[in-house]
Amino acid sequence: MLTNEFQGITLPRLGFGAMRLPLLPGQTDAAAIDEAQVDQMVDYAMAHGVNYFDTAHPYHAGMSERVLGRSLSRYPRQSWYLADKYPGHQISSSYNPAATFEEQLKKCGVDYFDFYLLHNVYENSIQVYMDPQWGILDYFLEQKRLGRIRYLGFSAHAGIPALNTFLDYCGDKMDFCQIQLNYLDWTLQQGREKYELLTQRGIPVWVMEPIRGGRLAQLTDDELPCLRKFRPNDTGAAWALRFLQGLPNVKVILSGMSTLEQMMENVATFTEDQPLTQAEHAALLELAETMKDSVPCTACRYCCDGCPMGLDIPTMIAAYNEVRFQPGANVGMRFDALPADKRPAACIACGKCSRTCPQGIDVPAALKGLAEAIDKSPSWAEICRLREEEAKQNRN
Repeated sequence: MLTNEFQGITLPRLGFGAMRLPLLPGQTDAAAIDEAQVDQMVDYAMAHGVNYFDTAHPYHAGMSERVLGRSLSRYPRQSWYLADKYPGHQISSSYNPAATFEEQLKKCGVDYFDFYLLHNVYENSIQVYMDPQWGILDYFLEQKRLGRIRYLGFSAHAGIPALNTFLDYCGDKMDFCQIQLNYLDWTLQQGREKYELLTQRGIPVWVMEPIRGGRLAQLTDDELPCLRKFRPNDTGAAWALRFLQGLPNVKVILSGMSTLEQMMENVATFTEDQPLTQAEHAALLELAETMKDSVPCTACRYCCDGCPMGLDIPTMIAAYNEVRFQPGANVGMRFDALPADKRPAACIACGKCSRTCPQGIDVPAALKGLAEAIDKSPSWAEICRLREEEAKQNRN
């Protein structure tokens, strides 16, 4: 197993993310985890040097922590690393830091967490994490001082401005940051800029969604040939993981594996260092561009100068490109924090932006498409509410 050094300890480059654990046959309920399969996967991971495990309060309707904790309890506590997260992005009176933290320790059956993250820092949750009424940062820094947290970090889906704001607030107190990163999001979600920002700030990077929820493991017959001429036997997942292996500040790459076969394949990819060549790297990024089918915005911002609504059009087109590739809640939640007159739906379709666009983009049509996509997807608040209801049912 390939490893990295981090503050005096050795970490596997591959980590086991417990957000997509296997379910019992015929089940669709997220809480119906197949614990026998989880044990098999944990056993294989431990036998092959994968001893970093990542869970969170809302995963599998609150059951991920319990199942993972039970499985890991079969091994000596010092032989594995466990990461958990504080759900400040869905803060309410029932989520005060002390009560939640104590509950998580109990659910996982541990006395301390090796790694603990402030979960899902983004535009609409930053103020919660920074609000003194909750005392979130101070509480978890105290838990670290007491040895109940060994390393404190945060996960983020934030854009660059919001990420900078949070780093200015507490970056000097964060041991690491977990971001969504893969060769598609290298450009689609400003992954390169985020990686470089964290590297410049001296903050090690943990990666989530390295295979984009499985999409990059399922390359089509049109997408695979351009890669197979270099490595005929590598799978789509292997290509995605090797891309990240070439980034020196990436310390741990988390994969949400759902089957033992996925575990075995990923472990094989991390048994020896086979970095991409310059030509292979270029081919992968070229493939990413063809996958996006994106609106060709260059972010010159000419469109913004004459917009009567003062909209951040390049940011919105970037979000539109993302939902065109793969709809999801992450895009919508970026705009939750904005006032109504600064969201995509506020566009009055005057056409000034299109007339000044060097690329000839039909900007109003793109913003209308984005607004419609946001309306169709559940808000992050709604997702959190549903997850909390499921978790309460499982606690009762």
